[in-house]
Amino acid sequence: MEVNQLRYVCAIADTGNFSRAAERCRIAQPSLSQQVQKLEDDLGVKLFDRLGRSIRLTEAGRAFIPRARAILEQLDAARSSAADKNADLRGNVTVGVIPTVAPYLMPAYTASFAKKFPDAKLRIIEETTSVLVEGLRDLSIDVAILALPLRHKDLELFPIRTEPLFAVLKKNHPRARAKSLALKDLRGESFVMLRDGHCFRDLSLDTCTRARITPNIAFESGQFSSLLGMVAAGIGVSLVPEMAIDRNANCRYVRLSDAQATRTIVAAVVRGRSFNRVQQAFVSGITGKETPAAGGKS
Repeated sequence: MEVNQLRYVCAIADTGNFSRAAERCRIAQPSLSQQVQKLEDDLGVKLFDRLGRSIRLTEAGRAFIPRARAILEQLDAARSSAADKNADLRGNVTVGVIPTVAPYLMPAYTASFAKKFPDAKLRIIEETTSVLVEGLRDLSIDVAILALPLRHKDLELFPIRTEPLFAVLKKNHPRARAKSLALKDLRGESFVMLRDGHCFRDLSLDTCTRARITPNIAFESGQFSSLLGMVAAGIGVSLVPEMAIDRNANCRYVRLSDAQATRTIVAAVVRGRSFNRVQQAFVSGITGKETPAAGGKS
């Protein structure tokens, strides 16, 4: 039994004529007749008595037509529901990302998301943590990609990844060939670091404090690429997360042996706010987990 066969028999019942039913269904009358005959053969009963130029529903036909109509109505309702869902996929999502994550994580995921949701409008804002948190709170940003620690009780956090930290050394540095090193081994070195306002600077300083060293900061920048250039030039050593490693930067990267020397990246949203399906899909996709719609809206 096929859906089109149900449409054909209902059209015949409505018009009382095979030719008019064929016109309504936009099909050749012989093809319609053939499909109706096939349906009757499958059912093992006649649905119509052919009386010359007129037709009449049989008793089996009168019993069958209401059920056929109900099936078609359910299919139409399902189609309308799917259309509504697709309309929701044309929603907007504004994502804030910290600068030490944006150039490494976002290009590939943004391309993947755009391919999956071609009718969605995705806007990316690159800013520091404090600016993005305020954007979440005033609802100008839907989702923020941030790094721990975050001590904001009004935010709900979804982990994305945890990555180790690496010391960045000039290629001829005495420890450049080591498989790992303790940060205390770099005591007395000049450091190049991100400037104030970047959360990775705070993480780097915390890592130094845990190793009981006070870094002599010789250069500050807002970009990892600048730090790597300075290391390659012999200005100092630095720290970077795994995703910022650039094998073309003429540096050596040695993993820190401190088990706590890691960075955890999360997707943050304001606790309790409502999401459309596009916003929900963005968070689920970048975290790799199904996340409930905040505020109960799907």
